[in-house]
Amino acid sequence: MSGNRLKGELKALEGDNAVAEAMRQINPDVVAAYPITPQTEIVMTFSEFVANGLVDTEFLAVESEHAALSACIGAALAGARALTATCGPGLALMWEMLWIASSWRLPIIMNVVNRAFSSPLNILCSHDDAMGSRDAGWIQLYAESQQEAYDNTLQAVRIAEHPDILLPVMCCLDGFVLGHTLEPVEVLPDEVVKEWAGTYNPCYSLLDIDHPVTYGAADFTDYYFEHKRPQWEAMERAPKVILDIGEEFGKVTGRYYHLVDSYRLDDADVAVVVLGATSGAVRVAVDRLRKNGIKAGMLKLRCFRPFPAQQVVQALQGKKAVAILERVAFFGAEASPVFLEVATAFYLRGVSTKLINYTYGLGGRDTVPGQICGVFQDLIDITQTGKTEPIFRYLGLRDF
Repeated sequence: MSGNRLKGELKALEGDNAVAEAMRQINPDVVAAYPITPQTEIVMTFSEFVANGLVDTEFLAVESEHAALSACIGAALAGARALTATCGPGLALMWEMLWIASSWRLPIIMNVVNRAFSSPLNILCSHDDAMGSRDAGWIQLYAESQQEAYDNTLQAVRIAEHPDILLPVMCCLDGFVLGHTLEPVEVLPDEVVKEWAGTYNPCYSLLDIDHPVTYGAADFTDYYFEHKRPQWEAMERAPKVILDIGEEFGKVTGRYYHLVDSYRLDDADVAVVVLGATSGAVRVAVDRLRKNGIKAGMLKLRCFRPFPAQQVVQALQGKKAVAILERVAFFGAEASPVFLEVATAFYLRGVSTKLINYTYGLGGRDTVPGQICGVFQDLIDITQTGKTEPIFRYLGLRDF
């Protein structure tokens, strides 16, 4: 790859179409999928690429999401590069197979267009689906924009197939917020992506009869525990690989990717931690407050699994108060998944920073910069009073 910045073609694409375009350029061996809103446009668009002969992919329109991931697992075991996509209830229906894919160290790529769970019925955005699967052994990347959804898909192939990793990757984008809205996306030339993705050369294949291997054997008290250890170790190696590939991608495109991204954070007194599309609204709020002399900043998590604890602490230590915003419903826990990770990272490194936790935007509810300015005002109050109670708060919830 050349070190010169390449300019691609600007296209007006919805997030789902941007992902499908990346999949077309990757030209995987197998795509198995089942349509579910708001993910449907990904596989619908990709199936048109297949029908029009633009890819060599074997497209499997299966009877369920459980079958979709099962088919991808079978294809990956045979040595194929396999991709899929789903969301919300579809991801839940795959639940058992998530653990199998990661345990067998299969570099499957799955775009998850984040959707709320029923009941009541809701097809709009929440992060409950991906967060519910956070400990399934998949690397998780979150996109702020349609461009990032495209770029993450391209990078995910290299991350998953890296010999030090060999883990499946989940690329998340907010349902409807990104999936069904148009933005300009710089699409790289096909030949550049072909060279970038390269050819998948699996370490093992069930079709290699000269070198037979066993998958899925019974494994009880004797070695099950030991067979989990390589998954931990692969996750521990993943941050460096993600950073290296993000750096290499930046040299090609001019868009460099990291585990976390800071915005006006260096001299900030108060900060918000967020992931996904809401990062844009937080940026607007930060800029508004800066004009009024308030030193506000933002930390965006691009990578949630593995959790980049060291980078988070490095970015946030010294801040007077920090709010963690999360688009997820959690019941019976002390705080949200991201908050628990941040708090643990701080505690284990001896960092004492006042933290508060917000749930926002469930079921696709809009969260606007004015509301986020209110979060920063709460943080300012905390710096003046020292009181964080209540630690858990709702943002944008109407009173009955």
